Amino acid sequence: MTKKSFLLVAIFLTTAAFAQHGYRDGNRIGIYGGVTHTNMITSNFDTKPELGWAAGMQVRGNYYNNFSMIFGMQFSENNFSVPTVSPFLQKQEVKYKVMGAQIRLLLSYNLIKNHASLDFGPVLQVNDKLKFEGDYENNIISGTALTAKQITDINKINGNLYVGITAGNSRVRAIVNYQFGMNNILNNLNKKEEVKLANNNESFKGHLGILSGQLLFNL
Repeated sequence: MTKKSFLLVAIFLTTAAFAQHGYRDGNRIGIYGGVTHTNMITSNFDTKPELGWAAGMQVRGNYYNNFSMIFGMQFSENNFSVPTVSPFLQKQEVKYKVMGAQIRLLLSYNLIKNHASLDFGPVLQVNDKLKFEGDYENNIISGTALTAKQITDINKINGNLYVGITAGNSRVRAIVNYQFGMNNILNNLNKKEEVKLANNNESFKGHLGILSGQLLFNL
C-alpha cells in the first residue's frame, strides 16, 4: 500500500498544481476529515455497519455556468463487523477493517452559489485485504463453514459511485456523502475453490456502502 499511496499523492499534487494554474480565480484547494459509517452489503453472511474515519484533499474549479469540477484524494479506514462462533462455541463479533486510498473526479452542481452544491461522480479505490484485530482466525462465520480469515482476500482495486451535498461558506463547509461499490468487492474469493466450498459452494457477491460526514477547510 505504501508505493500505491505515494503514487496517488503524486498524481493528486501534480493535477492540483496544474488546475490551480489554469483557474487562478475559480479554484479552491481544501483539506477535510470526518467519520464514516460502512457496511458490506452481501447475502453470503450477516454484517453490521461500524464507524471509521476519512481524511483527504480536494481541488474545486469552475467548469460551466452552475457546474464545477472536483478532483480529490482521500485515505480512509472503513469498518464493519460479522457475527462468528469461536472454537469454544462463544458468540463473537469480528470487526473488519478496509484500509485504502481513493481518487475521485466529481461533477458539482451549485444549488446555492458559493454556499451549497450537489456532487456526484466516480471514485477509484485502492485498498488492502480485510484486517481484524484479535485472535479470531479460526472463528466460524455464523451460517457458513467459513473461518474469519478466509474472507479477507478481497479485490484490491474497486470503483464506487459517489453522491453528496456540500454546504457552508467560502472557508468552511460540511460534506455529507454516500458511496456505493459498483463492482463485486468479494469476487476475488470466487477464485479460491476451498473458500467457495466452505460457503456452501455458492458464489460470493458483495458491495461496500459508505456513508460519511466531514468538515472541509478551504485554504
